[in-house]
Amino acid sequence: MTTLSAFFFFISQHSLLSLPLWILTGFALGGTVSAVRRNPAWMALSVVGFVIGIANIFLGSMANATFLNAYGTYGTAVITHEEETSSQLNDANIWEYDAVVRTADGKDVKTGFDTMSASLYPPRNAIEIPPKGEHFVVKYIPGYERNIAIMRDESPFGKRLLLRKALEPVERAAAQVEASPDNSEFRREYRDAITAFLAGYADTASPDQVDHYRKELKRLDD
Repeated sequence: MTTLSAFFFFISQHSLLSLPLWILTGFALGGTVSAVRRNPAWMALSVVGFVIGIANIFLGSMANATFLNAYGTYGTAVITHEEETSSQLNDANIWEYDAVVRTADGKDVKTGFDTMSASLYPPRNAIEIPPKGEHFVVKYIPGYERNIAIMRDESPFGKRLLLRKALEPVERAAAQVEASPDNSEFRREYRDAITAFLAGYADTASPDQVDHYRKELKRLDD
């Protein structure tokens, strides 16, 4: 597992650098199979390396996060330094991060990643990096602890983001009711949104939020 973790770390941290290696691997595979089968048509397998290399640029970090979630051990980490670079992703500058991992046995390990190479679990179309100085949950393979998956939904910063997203439909419905207080459909939508929010987040939202929305439910029923 240690060797596999080192492999996933390399392809996720150095996706562009690993592209020619994937291509060479594809050519080697195609050449080997062609020689064994004595059929040059098998050289078409060389395309596989190119396809995997291109896919790895976009999916390497997701594959690494999935691997670490399946086989990794829990630990914690904290970002100790962050620096904005001149490189860009989706018209936003890429950031580089230094971090310290605290393993399950109490060892400190230095590591680093950037906006493109951060391995986040669960994978989704959003790059959510913990704030500097705040501890977050990670998974790693013992023996190669510098390769980490950021367990965002289990970390304080991720829980705050989930709570914020869960509040969005409640706030939209509240704005509709404020615009037209006597609209029965708007009131029903607001009531349903509050009920769904409390059902999912009553244990994680702040007591003030929970109390506020319970009072709102009572007000809507009056």
